Amino acid sequence: MPSWEKGKPHRRRSPWFDLSFRAKSRNLWIHSVTVKRLIFTCVCALVAQSLLGQEYKDFGKDRLNSSPRHGEWVDLKSGDRTIKAFVVYPESKNKTPVVLVIQEIFGLTDWLRSLCDELAENGVIAIAPDLLSGQKYEDGDAAGKATHALPREQVISDLNAAADYALTKIPAANGTLAVCGFCWGGGWAFNYAHINSKLKAAYSFYGVAVDNPDEAKKVVCPVYGFYAENDERVDATIPKAEELMKAAGKKYEPVIYKGAGHGFMRSGEPTNPNVREGDKKARDEAWARWKPLLKQLP
Repeated sequence: MPSWEKGKPHRRRSPWFDLSFRAKSRNLWIHSVTVKRLIFTCVCALVAQSLLGQEYKDFGKDRLNSSPRHGEWVDLKSGDRTIKAFVVYPESKNKTPVVLVIQEIFGLTDWLRSLCDELAENGVIAIAPDLLSGQKYEDGDAAGKATHALPREQVISDLNAAADYALTKIPAANGTLAVCGFCWGGGWAFNYAHINSKLKAAYSFYGVAVDNPDEAKKVVCPVYGFYAENDERVDATIPKAEELMKAAGKKYEPVIYKGAGHGFMRSGEPTNPNVREGDKKARDEAWARWKPLLKQLP
């Protein structure tokens, strides 16, 4: 017994006290470990989501940052709304056609803006309206839901605003207007071909084709389709569209690229960290076809 406790009555701890104390300590330790693990899991999930979101949003920026061509954001008046649009100009001494670029379900991404730059590299002015102007989204799924929820009349108004800007507010434009679109935007490119009478050509990339005879009759320009072999959801709409367009006396030239999947222009991009070889081949073949078509624009 320690010297300072000599002479004092010795008090023994109850065994129940020791057991209770040990149990409480053990429970506190388990609770602490559980909380730490939960915090660690949440942090990892947030970091992973952030990294995925960063890769999704930043894809295509390298091309934009190194491009010698002029790109700019402009404001467009669409009804009582003001939306943004991205415009890229070719290096040319002459006035050139304008191609209206309609976004995928993911919105006006950096990849789509890099494709606008690629169009400008091939001698046309590209203008891509941000149809999700004013809306925020955290990832591709959220952007897709927002895109699908866009009212039809609002989309038409925004596309018309971009088309009017291209034809009346860009001094470097020569008065020729074409439209292209990808995925959701590919369907809209075909659709817009019977809405805007000023179009000279429409390029629909893996978007659903026209299925209404009245709309087919109103198509004002040649429609060129770029489709993936492994994309039956979209490809199943081609035969009927061919029949309707032929019956209406309209030009419709669909091409299906073997080995490709839906979205091959994006997933076949060489700088895409998840590039797929079959899609890359299809993308190269699609560009080889598209470039001469662009040069045919008046």
